[in-house]
Amino acid sequence: MRFLPPPGPPRVLALAQLANSIGDGAFYATSALFFTRIVGLSATQVGLALTIAWATGMLAGVPLGMAADRWGARRVAVLLAVATAGMLSAFLVVRAFPLFLLVACLYAAGQGGLGAARQALLAELVPATQRVAVRAHMQSTVNLGLAVGAGVGGLALTVDNASAYLTVFAVDAVTFLLSALVLRRLPAVRISHRPAGVQPGPRLAVLRDRPYAVLTLLNAVMYLNMPVLSLGLPLWIVERTDAPPVMAALVLVLNMLTVVLFQVRVARMVHDLRSAARTAGLAGWVLLAACAVYGVSGGSIGAVGAVAVLLLAAAVQVFGEMMHGAASWEVGFALAPAGRQGQYQGFYGMAPQIARMLGPVVVTTLLIGWGMPGWLVLGALFLVAGLLVRPAVRWAERRSVAGQDASEPVAAPAVSVPAVSAPAVSAPAVSVPAVSEPVAAPAAPESASLCTA
Repeated sequence: MRFLPPPGPPRVLALAQLANSIGDGAFYATSALFFTRIVGLSATQVGLALTIAWATGMLAGVPLGMAADRWGARRVAVLLAVATAGMLSAFLVVRAFPLFLLVACLYAAGQGGLGAARQALLAELVPATQRVAVRAHMQSTVNLGLAVGAGVGGLALTVDNASAYLTVFAVDAVTFLLSALVLRRLPAVRISHRPAGVQPGPRLAVLRDRPYAVLTLLNAVMYLNMPVLSLGLPLWIVERTDAPPVMAALVLVLNMLTVVLFQVRVARMVHDLRSAARTAGLAGWVLLAACAVYGVSGGSIGAVGAVAVLLLAAAVQVFGEMMHGAASWEVGFALAPAGRQGQYQGFYGMAPQIARMLGPVVVTTLLIGWGMPGWLVLGALFLVAGLLVRPAVRWAERRSVAGQDASEPVAAPAVSVPAVSAPAVSAPAVSVPAVSEPVAAPAAPESASLCTA
């Protein structure tokens, strides 16, 4: 199985993401103890600072994405990677809460903007027909890097002293500098501020694009599977099942390895907007099934039975997660107007951030408070959100074709676009010279956001 995409810009993007994800994996594993033991903050202060930082990172995505559209995604991505490395370095010396809050907000903003710029780079350098496949390669690479980074963080937790934690944060800063150097290898892309056939419109056009906003909200609901895995499930295992606590870690490992091995294959289900909408609906059914099976693990079935049921549910959940990811990437790219991928990807990237912000309350209330009925309610939320993607996509396509709002740029409704060979095209990608190779957190992560995994 080849984890990296083919040579060329796609592989460069994947390598830059790999560098970030290794550092982030170590950061997530150690950040909670670093902030409390080394920085000297209380758990309440850390929680408040991270909540404000998440909100800041979420809101920064759109304006920083606009900067990528205006000044070039490669340039902005490199600058934000360097700036994020600087914020991580600042954590090494900050010891007062006000400064910690400021640095955390700047760090989260850098991460949010970097995610939007990287997505814009992918849209600029990769033909539309190859974006989902390349993005799937990147997701596999991200999960592999997070797993390696978590192992590094585990070593620091084993040593458990100030030097170990400071080393992890220094390494994370270095990985962002490495990412910046790797991104500089990408070709410069000519920015077209108004592609041929596109009407002039307001600078923040995405804020008036109601179908895109609805799809972002539905995406946020689907992304609740993240806090389920990182927060809800560990609490469920400890408080509601007969399984040993170590099962929480085993489920995470199973999830990461499965994504590494199968995300690219699952992404082949999606090749245009119609298949993306169909796959999103299927993902909703799969996640509903996973929730129902998770609920069974809370019954009186003994330790062995609980372990078996949890592993089955985790295997089902991860395939729903991968189907949702593939569908989400196609929708996010295909419905973004040419020349405005940066701001649109910044807005669409708010979905996982919203899930991270609201997830702890939703997950703990439904799962720990309600038990099996809570699992079924959560599964129903996944199903409804997945099924609503199809009508929302149709609404977006009708709006695009009809050009109902003359003040907004018109996004081409087609999704399957051949490799660009002309100097300018009217398609949902920025006008660029022909690229012969396919391209790919963040997180992002999808861009990754500040968290205390």
